[in-house]
This record gives sequence, C-alpha cells and structure tokens, in this order.
Amino acid sequence: MEWNSEQRALYELVARFVEQELDPDVPAWEAAEQFPAHAVFRKLGALGLLGLKYPEAYGGQGLDFGYSMVMAEALGRCACAGVPMAIGVHTDMCTPALARFGSDALRREFLAPSIAGELVGCLGVSEPGGGSDVAALQTRARKAGGDYLISGSKMWITNGMQADWCCLLANTGEGPAHRNKSLIVVPMDAPGITRQKIRKIGMNASDTAQLFFDEVRVPQQYRIGEEGAGFGYQMLQFQEERLWGAASTLANLDRLIDLTIAYTHERQAFGRPLLDNQVLHFRLAELRCEVEALRALSYRAAAQYVAGQDVTRLASMAKLKAGRLSREVADSCLQYWGGMGYTWDNPISRSYRDGRLVSIGAGADEVMLGIICKLEGTLPKGGH
Repeated sequence: MEWNSEQRALYELVARFVEQELDPDVPAWEAAEQFPAHAVFRKLGALGLLGLKYPEAYGGQGLDFGYSMVMAEALGRCACAGVPMAIGVHTDMCTPALARFGSDALRREFLAPSIAGELVGCLGVSEPGGGSDVAALQTRARKAGGDYLISGSKMWITNGMQADWCCLLANTGEGPAHRNKSLIVVPMDAPGITRQKIRKIGMNASDTAQLFFDEVRVPQQYRIGEEGAGFGYQMLQFQEERLWGAASTLANLDRLIDLTIAYTHERQAFGRPLLDNQVLHFRLAELRCEVEALRALSYRAAAQYVAGQDVTRLASMAKLKAGRLSREVADSCLQYWGGMGYTWDNPISRSYRDGRLVSIGAGADEVMLGIICKLEGTLPKGGH
C-alpha cells in the first residue's frame, strides 16, 4: 500500500503530536504507571485523530482503514509503547464493532463522544481463566425484563482504570460457544463494577485493570448488533487490532536500530567504534531488512482489508512476525548497548520490556500459528 499525500500529511501530524504532546511526559507517566487518558484523548479528538475511519455523521473523518495503519505507525515513534497501545485500543479495538453494527442511538451515545475525545473506551474480552481462548469465556449476561444483568470478570483491560465505557463480550445464551455471545456496551459507572489495577513489567504508562461485574444492570438496547453474533463481531475487531498492532511496531523498531547505530558509532572499545565490528553492523543490516519485510506484509494485508478481502491469514502472519521481531530487535540492540542497555530508563530496555507483550496480547504467537496452520490445511486431524 503506497501512501498518498493525505496519508503522508497524517503521518507528519501524528509524529508532531508524539514529539510535542507525548514524549516530554513519558518519564513521568512511566513512573506513575498511568497517563492522563482523558486529557490526551481530548487533544487527539480536537485534531480529528480518534475517528479516522468512522462516519462523518458521528464526528469521524470517513476514511478507510489504511489511514489507521498510518496513524499506528506514526504513534510507534513514541518513547514508550504503552500510550500508543492505549490510543489504539480506543480507536481500533473497542470501537470497530460499535461503528459497524451498533444502532444509531448507541453510536450517538458512545461512539460520537469517543471520537471527540470526551469518553475513553476499553475492550473486555480476556478473562482470568483464559485470554486467547475466547470461546471459553465465562462472563454471563442474563435477561431481566428489558435489561441484562452481567456477572463475571475481565482481565488485562487496557484503559480499564480510566475508561468510561467497555465493549464487553459476554455469554447471552446457552447455545454453541461461537453463537451464544454478544457484545454489549457497559457504562463503567454502573453499580456493581469494581476495578483493580494490575502491575506489569512493561507498558507501564498504560493503565491495565481487572474488572469485576456483580449483577451489573445494562439496558438490552446497549447490545451491539444481533444477540448471539458477538463472537463473529469480535473476530472482525481482532483483524483490525492485529493489523494495527503490527503497524504500531514499525517505527519503534526502526528507532531502536537508529539509536543503536548512533550509540555504537560513538562507543569506543579496543581502540575503535563498536560499529566497526562486522558482526555488529551485519546484524543491524539484517534486522533492518526484517523490519522492511514486516512493513511490506502489514501494508499488503491492510490494502486487501480495505479492498474488502478476508485477511485472516495475512493479519495473523503480520501479528506473529511483529511479536517475534519486537523481541528480536530489542534483544539484539540491548546486547550492543551492554551495561547501558540494562539500565531501567534506557530507551532500549524500555522497548525490551514493552515489546514482549506483542507476542501475547490480541492472540498469542501460538494462536496465530494455529490460525495459519488451519488456513494452510496443515493441522493434523482433530488438531487445534
């Protein structure tokens, strides 16, 4: 997918926002283990950046998903990965199904103010008993008159401590696991919701929570689309999440390589710059090639997605490659920084910690491999 002039302008706009509005505060947000989501989102909303692909009727820009990919890559320039991830959850992970399948009333109540930056959203799929096994979730929403009563727990919820609403996947029936679930918009100020912060080894500027739901009453009108269709809706959201996640790693991986080239050029060892060692500069060249390969794969998948094609296979490949490459680049670069790379506030060590999540969130590497094998027809009979 070749960028047009509008996409190049978008990249520059987001890059300036990162440089001016995010990076100066990253050290403080990392230490606090939370960034001020409402304040940051209001600024993004004022720039029209929270609804690039959503209808103009709700405050969006009416563009295609390719623009989301450009924004994701530009956000990857940030000095930490936690804040871009939190923004991506809001723009491309908890809102796609609402925008595509939600009623007009529901979109006006929750999508429009989310695009404006007035509300912060989160996605509630993973649970304490399992993350990647979506079909096995236990949270239940039973009917009570015109409402749902929701009970259960959700885990690893990005923006969970600050969110105003949650796009929640819950069991609403007793049928087959892939046809008994619904997506429901849950206002986070509803009685019966408890939030508990989770500390992590990385992504520290992004707050993460476990959410508890104890007979939380929500109108059935807050259901997104058809009852029982939630699993399918969430699989569609995962496609955008995985492509967004792959794109968001690209600029950061380039940044780590650039920083390492600069550092090893200046760092002297045994009378010459570290970069003069062939093993080192060959390795950095290899890593750069890998980043460009991931970029090509990610944008090829995005172009097909924009064209309306099923990109499950390519999106799974991009997600898998992004996770593994995030680990490989950060680990290699940290090695070349030596002891400096092992210090807490070093940009390489931060990416080393942050990037480890990419192989876990939105479907672990093993889940991506299972999907690819299934589509390739290589799974053994009865395999999963």
